[in-house]
Amino acid sequence: MTLKENKKKHKILFIYGTRPEGIKLAPLIQEMESNESFTPIICSTGQHKEMLDQVHSFFSITPHYNLNLMIQNQSLLKLSGKILFKLDTITTELNPDFILVQGDTTSTCLGALVGAYKKIPVIHVEAGLRSGNKQSPFPEEINRILAGHIASYHFPPTKRAKKNLEKESITKQVQVVGNTGIDALLLGLDIIKKQGESDYIDYFNHLNISLERPIILITCHRRENFGIPFENICKALNQIAQNNPNVQLVYPVHLNPNIKKNAELHLSKQENIRLIPPLNYSHMIWLMKHAYFILTDSGGV
Repeated sequence: MTLKENKKKHKILFIYGTRPEGIKLAPLIQEMESNESFTPIICSTGQHKEMLDQVHSFFSITPHYNLNLMIQNQSLLKLSGKILFKLDTITTELNPDFILVQGDTTSTCLGALVGAYKKIPVIHVEAGLRSGNKQSPFPEEINRILAGHIASYHFPPTKRAKKNLEKESITKQVQVVGNTGIDALLLGLDIIKKQGESDYIDYFNHLNISLERPIILITCHRRENFGIPFENICKALNQIAQNNPNVQLVYPVHLNPNIKKNAELHLSKQENIRLIPPLNYSHMIWLMKHAYFILTDSGGV
């Protein structure tokens, strides 16, 4: 059965918990809310509670369930146990027609697993990303492999991702759809345009960032770069800054102490490197729009 074969209104349970998931699913949630064929039900596990709250507010999304399961220094096993227990209760109560998960987080993997145990078809958005190394990124590579082999419907963003699925004998109900993160970006920029940009200009002026000088925007936070790899990245950034004194290197620093402490240690002395607090999504995409260049350690293939 395809999603359109049955004329009843499909009850779709969205399960996610991090800011990137919320961003990439926002356009899909809005589309389903306006489509008479679907009833989207939003369940946030709360892995990134404050950051995800910002995304929900910006895109005018109100979750039906907020599990608020994340506590500081919680192990993956403890978090996983709590997610499974809560999702068991919710799926029993709702009896959804489909479970929809995105990407490669703990919420993604466990949402898919609940679907398998409850015999609820699973839809996997951003399917097929692979690094080929189960330890990098960890645990994301494991999460997306498991979700991919559980899901009934696969929506890879690229032809390459589709080929990754084919190598694992996943060939049915696969459709390349592009990256919903781009849809979210365009939607977000349209929201900002309607809001007006004066507050954004004032915000970055307060952080001593000028639009009169070229901006290189930096993101760097992946755990595989902790330690010596991050120190090498800092050396490269210092070299770029020294060779280009008129350019501003703007780095919203992740709160993880493995990043924050070392960023302040290695980058704070260079005058044209701006270490700023983490940005909410709207400020981030506004800054992306005005950046001359973006350097990032995020990715997926």
